[in-house]
Amino acid sequence: MGRLPFQLLVGADTEHFYEGMAEILEVDASVVTPERDLHEHNWDSLAVVSTIALVDDCFSVMLSGQALNNCNTIADIEALISTAKKAA
Repeated sequence: MGRLPFQLLVGADTEHFYEGMAEILEVDASVVTPERDLHEHNWDSLAVVSTIALVDDCFSVMLSGQALNNCNTIADIEALISTAKKAA
């Protein structure tokens, strides 16, 4: 997966997204960065479904569970969001 230029996902929605990802991964929000390895945490089917709902809430786009399951980092998820926003 490619890296998303971070400036495409800035603002309050991104802050909410990072806070939500911290809850999903059960880590402190301060450690949620684009480089964060999802598989070092609780990245399972429940986390994928929760991330779909979080992304819809934050950015009003729907992501595929299969595509999310293939993500390795937060940056990979951001790339999916960027692509989905461009397609919308």
